[in-house]
Amino acid sequence: MEEKLMSHTTAARPVHAVHSEELSQLPAKAAGWADAARFKAGLGQVLLVPGEDGGVGAAVLGLGPRDEACPATSLSTGALAGALPSGAWRLDAELDADLAALGFRLGGYRFERYRNAGDGNPPPTLTVPGSGGHETRLYEGVALVRDLINTPANDMGPDALERVTRDLAAEFGAEVEVTTGDALLPANFPMIHAVGRASSRAPRLIDMRFGRHDAPRVTLVGKGVAFDTGGLDIKPASGMLLMKKDMGGAANVLGLARILMAGRVDIRLRVLVPAVENAISGDAFRPGDILPSRNGKTVEIGNTDAEGRLVLADALTLADEDAPELLIDIATLTGAARVALGPELPPFFTPDDALAADVERAAARLADPVWRMPLWRPYAANLSSRVADINNVTTDGFAGAITAALFLQGFVRMTHAWAHFDVFGWRPKAVPYGGIGGEAQAIRALAAVIEERYGR
Repeated sequence: MEEKLMSHTTAARPVHAVHSEELSQLPAKAAGWADAARFKAGLGQVLLVPGEDGGVGAAVLGLGPRDEACPATSLSTGALAGALPSGAWRLDAELDADLAALGFRLGGYRFERYRNAGDGNPPPTLTVPGSGGHETRLYEGVALVRDLINTPANDMGPDALERVTRDLAAEFGAEVEVTTGDALLPANFPMIHAVGRASSRAPRLIDMRFGRHDAPRVTLVGKGVAFDTGGLDIKPASGMLLMKKDMGGAANVLGLARILMAGRVDIRLRVLVPAVENAISGDAFRPGDILPSRNGKTVEIGNTDAEGRLVLADALTLADEDAPELLIDIATLTGAARVALGPELPPFFTPDDALAADVERAAARLADPVWRMPLWRPYAANLSSRVADINNVTTDGFAGAITAALFLQGFVRMTHAWAHFDVFGWRPKAVPYGGIGGEAQAIRALAAVIEERYGR
């Protein structure tokens, strides 16, 4: 067995990774070929070097300037997945081995459910010396998120989110309960029902549990708005083009759950997904309506396009009733978050400084960027209502991401360690480890925090 392994490793062709200013340090043939090709070794650039037999004998991966290197540089191996010929390859680089192995897997992701885009050739394989072998479960979690967000709403409604959750539960031996349609009312989920009742596809609350009952309790809540027309406050056509991704919060918590369950992290995991479609019909909820909520607050509807916080509020109330050790919600919630930080840097909000520090450290180490924003209490007054306990929007249009987080915080009373992540869930510009399309955000960092805090 050892002889076979050594033979396989020897047969693998090398991939040399190099910073822009260090091309002269490559092996002589690769350096000469790079010079002849005027290869600049920009981040994610790949140069194929001829071998003695006329085929490709080696490759060079550009890492960009050394003074711009960061943990994400190691993920640039993703560019190799689409550039290397079939066969076995071996990485020769001073990179974070685990991130390099993951980057290669992520770069090979393709969403091909609706077309046959493959060329029939087997994909290349890459050996990364020193990697711990964790990249498979991380990749599968991220790939699940990408698949779910990339799937159009005609095939990814509330019912499909339920099927995906049940399939995931069956794979790992988890339990699932679902409350559907009008049954939401006697079960006291009035806002989930109100938001989803206009659709022909019934709203539902999906509740999945995994792990031993006396393990530390970690609950994940994900916004599962399968498509968002804006309701009666209808979005313009351009605003609906990407609304298949409005269930990106649900996709991310399901991807995070897959990572945790595949790793058999010793926690009592609960995943709550309020799955609805914000549609338009005669039964749609209206601007000016006053909705009851699970925790007893009444909510005046200032805008039906601020529906995600409504369904999350009922789900967060249910989660909070158990007072878990950690409560995380993830949602594609506000355009204001994207105006503030752009699509690649999701903000998060938490009153727990220790939790925030843990998340920030993990995010920096794992190249899974997030940025903490304040729960600025004075802005909560902007959600006041003259006729109900609270309005679902402000009237001044300021600090939309913060006021949305403050709205949600009002439904978390028992749980100290709570954090809200306002993700975009979409990559508008390709990078070496991900093309344009649905994207997982924050879940690799969160998986690390959960494992380190509760799973050992």
